[in-house]
Amino acid sequence: MTHVVSEACIKCKYTDCVDVCPVDAFREGPNMLVIDPDECIDCAVCIPECPVEAIYAEDDLPQAQLEYVELNAELARHWPVITKTKASLPDADDWAKVDDKKAMLERDAPGEAT
Repeated sequence: MTHVVSEACIKCKYTDCVDVCPVDAFREGPNMLVIDPDECIDCAVCIPECPVEAIYAEDDLPQAQLEYVELNAELARHWPVITKTKASLPDADDWAKVDDKKAMLERDAPGEAT
């Protein structure tokens, strides 16, 4: 089992979770973080750190968010590791409680052309 970053992270990208990860499992995209399922050790220390409650144990993921299991795995293969807290996106607080943000996900890794 692994932990999964869900849709709530899109357009927020709070990074409080990365400082506590003992195995550097987080990957950073342009407007979201994901967890590399091959690195995650299922310790759960990241869950309480997320201010938008975007991180779930795979078995606890809401039904509507199940596609994020595969999405995390896919994007983790392309996005770089993030190990230190950074500033959230400028309008993160405005997006924190917005639903249905998947269409706003930016997939290109930082530095890649669109």
